Amino acid sequence: MYSLLKTVHSYWAYLVLLILVLAIFNALIGKIKGKDFESKDLRVSLFGLIFSHLQLLIGLILYFVSPWFGQWSDLGVGGVMGNNEARLYLVEHPFTNIIAIVLITMGWSLHKRQSDPGKKFLRIGIFYGLGLILLLSRIPWDSWI
Repeated sequence: MYSLLKTVHSYWAYLVLLILVLAIFNALIGKIKGKDFESKDLRVSLFGLIFSHLQLLIGLILYFVSPWFGQWSDLGVGGVMGNNEARLYLVEHPFTNIIAIVLITMGWSLHKRQSDPGKKFLRIGIFYGLGLILLLSRIPWDSWI
C-alpha cells in the first residue's frame, strides 16, 4: 500500500503544480487585462483548490503508513530534528505543505467575498502563488519520481 500511495502522491503532485500555475497565470492575466471574473476563472481556481486538497489527503495518509513515521519512536524528537532527511520527511515537508494548502484555501475564501473582479483575481493570484512557492520549497527533489 505504501508504494502505491507514494506513486500516486508523486504523480498527483505534477497535476497539482500544473493546475496551480494555470490558476495563478489566469489570475494575473485577468487582473492585468481587467477582465470580468467568469465561470472559466472560477473553475480553474476551484480545480486548483480541489486538487491541492486531494494531494494533502493522500499525503496525510501516506505520512502515517510510511516507514519514515516509525522514526519518531526510533529516534525521538531530538533525533528526528537532528537528521536532515528525517526532518524533511517528518516535519518540514508535511507542515510547510499544510501551510501552503491553508494559504490556497484562504485565497479561495477571500476571493468569494470580493465583488470587484480585479480583487478576486488578485486574491487568487497572491494566495495561490504563496502556496505554490511553499509547495515547491519543500518537495523532496532527490526522491521525487
